Amino acid sequence: MNCNCEPQAIGRRELLKFGAAGAVALGLGGAYRQARAAEGAPTALSPDEALAKLKAGNKLYVSHPELCSIDLATQRAAVAGHQAPWATIISCADSRVPPELIFGGHGVGELFVARNAGNLVDTATLGTVEYGAAVLGSPLIVILAHTSCGAVKAACDVVTKNATYPGAIGPMIEPIVPVALAVKSASGDFVNNAAKASAKRTAARLTAASTLLAGLAGGGKVKIVPAIYDLKSGVVTYLD
Repeated sequence: MNCNCEPQAIGRRELLKFGAAGAVALGLGGAYRQARAAEGAPTALSPDEALAKLKAGNKLYVSHPELCSIDLATQRAAVAGHQAPWATIISCADSRVPPELIFGGHGVGELFVARNAGNLVDTATLGTVEYGAAVLGSPLIVILAHTSCGAVKAACDVVTKNATYPGAIGPMIEPIVPVALAVKSASGDFVNNAAKASAKRTAARLTAASTLLAGLAGGGKVKIVPAIYDLKSGVVTYLD
């Protein structure tokens, strides 16, 4: 809105599959251009301009949240026929971390958001991010961790307490366990350190898992950055 204000485990076979799919997608650049043309022009913002816009929005959210307002009816009408998001956010599903709000109050049609516990990247999320970048023309991908993350804490408890979890919760947090082990002895808050490390790992491995994203990033069309949101202060800190 206008404001007045570790990926889940990807094995070698899957990696090769994603790579092959990405190569085919890159070879179909014309098809992507046609898809975008059918829906409307993509954003004109560069990756750096999109990042600057997110930073400015978060600064406003922290300093003057009362200035944030939305004209949703106008926005809804404006984007009903097409979408041209200028940033893609991989965020935790935590109810206290709504990306549209913490980046300054954005409404419909601006941010392309994928959310799950622990801000991880499985096949569906990877495909979502690729679609945002290649088809919709979103120039920025932010992997947004946050402080006191429950999914990360669960992984840390696996490391320190040999904890187990029911259903699909255990397999879901498995990608976070290696980074939790890696930062276990680091100074500072264990959970927050692991959250940062997990976001960095996910950002680094996105291009390894996707030839499509690697090509876009290598050509300067897409920027991928990890970040962490502080639940208490409201501040988003970028980790690169």
